[in-house]
Amino acid sequence: MSTTGATADPLAALGSLPGVADSVETVRKAVDRVYGHRIMRRRSTAITSEAALRGSRGSAALSGADWALEEVRRRSDFGADDEARVVGAALRLTAEAGQLLSIWRQSPLRVLARLHLVAAATDEDEVGRPRQAGEAVDEPLIESPLPSADEVSGRLEGLSELIVAGSSAPALVTAAVVHGELLALRPFVSHNGLVARAAQRIVLIGSGLDPKSVCPAEVGHAELGRAAYLAALGGYASGTPEGMAAWIAHCGRAVELGARESTAVCEALQRGAA
Repeated sequence: MSTTGATADPLAALGSLPGVADSVETVRKAVDRVYGHRIMRRRSTAITSEAALRGSRGSAALSGADWALEEVRRRSDFGADDEARVVGAALRLTAEAGQLLSIWRQSPLRVLARLHLVAAATDEDEVGRPRQAGEAVDEPLIESPLPSADEVSGRLEGLSELIVAGSSAPALVTAAVVHGELLALRPFVSHNGLVARAAQRIVLIGSGLDPKSVCPAEVGHAELGRAAYLAALGGYASGTPEGMAAWIAHCGRAVELGARESTAVCEALQRGAA
């Protein structure tokens, strides 16, 4: 996403793309339904915990570890194989995201570096920093052309400047751009999808749209399917107004489905079934 020469607030300009306002309004209504549920007044901590678990499962599924929810819930060892490590990374990132809200608005790049460290869980030299020229990227499920290390550096700086400067854009728009930009750039040598979805979560929480983190967009992205996810990402990467609007709408639908998931959890708790 280019941030030069357009407007002082390019994210706000995206909010005027066809269909985006409708997506924003639909998401707001879906989120309001969860927060207005009577169970949220008494059991919000339980809803947040369940949303975190389900969101982690959804993010891991998009990165190739499509485990049943109950398998994620019961397991304690996440180092046995590649899929287990992906699930473990997703769980760690979800837990970490809420601890980084105060840093995000001042130093997004520090937060992204921390997220990659948490996901990778190693102390190797290439962890926790943007990839350098010649370094390979382990992100087999995203096959779009890989930007150069120089392009990654410049676009990460531009994204950071947008976050620090702030925007009048709806939270959905900002979250979608952060998510899409990180997926398109794949700035790290691994775990880019997991990091991008965790960063989206941080934006949605920190913006006040979903302050208790009970509307896991990762659930919605997984439900919509990897093929639709990658097709929508292609629209973002194209940079066209139509492609950008389609990506934002896709992210909006994911948040809406995440909100629906937590509404169902509220209903189950109300019935005493969960």
